[in-house]
Amino acid sequence: MAGRRQYEELAQQLSAIGAVKRGLARMLPPDCPSGAVAVLALLDRHGAMRMGRLAELLAVDMSVTSRHVTHCADRGWISRSPDPDDRRSRILTLTVEGTERLAELSDRYVRALARCLADWSDDDVDQLNSQLARLRVSFDDSHHPAPDPANPPDRLPEPQHTAAAPQ
Repeated sequence: MAGRRQYEELAQQLSAIGAVKRGLARMLPPDCPSGAVAVLALLDRHGAMRMGRLAELLAVDMSVTSRHVTHCADRGWISRSPDPDDRRSRILTLTVEGTERLAELSDRYVRALARCLADWSDDDVDQLNSQLARLRVSFDDSHHPAPDPANPPDRLPEPQHTAAAPQ
């Protein structure tokens, strides 16, 4: 298991990811904030869904999700139709215009990443993708209970020892 120094370095590196995200957001067109991109991407990936499910996937409050959805709907990128199972709810669906907008935005992201990571090998990029996916899974709510901010852990978890493989 990693030691305290390694976790401190990881915390600093994760903070720096915010700068990377802000850099990517700066290349978005003014009418398309990063929250709108996330809405379009999730609808593209998961298909039509209710707003509650979208809020869950975005991991943000329903009011924030509502603002992003309104922004996208006002521009014709998504449609909101009554849920046949519950008329009080709406089903959100990506429109043709939304699909086209997402493709344009995806192309901008890919070009920006390719430009910034031009000196990385394919293996370096594959490793980063793999490790970031693994990190995300490690923070999935189903793996670990949410920490109690009122009662932080006093120490780092004990290392897990595994039996050495026979040689």
